[in-house]
Amino acid sequence: MAERYGGKFSPGAASGPVQPGSLRRHPVGARVKFLFIAPFALILVAFQQSVVGMALDLAAFGDLMLAAWLTREGLKAEDAYNSRRVAKKPAIPRKMFASLLTGSGLALAGIDPATFSPIEPIIYFVLGAVLHFFAFGLDPMRDKGTEGMDGFQTDRVARAVDEAEGHLAAMRDAIRRAGIPALERRVADFSVTAQRMFRVVEEDPRDLTGARRYLGVYLLGARDATVQFADLYARSRNEEARRDYAKLLDDLESSFSQKTEKLLLDDKSSLDVEIEVLRDRLAREGVRSEI
Repeated sequence: MAERYGGKFSPGAASGPVQPGSLRRHPVGARVKFLFIAPFALILVAFQQSVVGMALDLAAFGDLMLAAWLTREGLKAEDAYNSRRVAKKPAIPRKMFASLLTGSGLALAGIDPATFSPIEPIIYFVLGAVLHFFAFGLDPMRDKGTEGMDGFQTDRVARAVDEAEGHLAAMRDAIRRAGIPALERRVADFSVTAQRMFRVVEEDPRDLTGARRYLGVYLLGARDATVQFADLYARSRNEEARRDYAKLLDDLESSFSQKTEKLLLDDKSSLDVEIEVLRDRLAREGVRSEI
């Protein structure tokens, strides 16, 4: 299927400034891709050795590939953690395990099947684990922004936001099938708008009640509509469907923006009430309030 390419001044390009959130750098870069490529050198030499040497090299290959996968997933988890003001630490320290597996993979590859001397493998293990640690760092080790919050509420919010992020990811994946760069950018911009609501809810879990329909029902419907549009447009290039979908994105972005502003205003109103109550209590105690 042919794919249209366009830039800022191409016909049908999205107007307005580019949202900075839609240009976030992908957490998986060339370093991680190299981790997936490098172990294949062991495959090239494995079948030129004795049975024991081949087994060691194949085991090392498996270790290093698993380490690469854990590194990639750990970087994704860290990126999700860093993008949120309120976040739980990853349940599994993937990058830490990846460092150990990198060391063990190099140690297995460094074993001499003739002598099984432990010196070289130990050196390789230490070098591999330390270099991986310095290259990719540790996983986030503690929760962020949850001080003073109810644990049950923050867990509910985390589950709701994770589900909503999944709907947005499905929308971005689906719209690529339509092959319309302008709409891909529009979906990315809507994702930024929706994620702004996510951050508001994360900062005050009490907002989850008011935002639950948006995080669940509306985003689920938007995901399904995106999938159906992408499939239809890929088959028929229906311009009316394209216009209708673009209008849907406008409505969604407007609705999410307005709801986010309302949540922020409600939070401000709640703060004002708390301040007034505190002032009244101080006044009854005969203390002059400077709040």
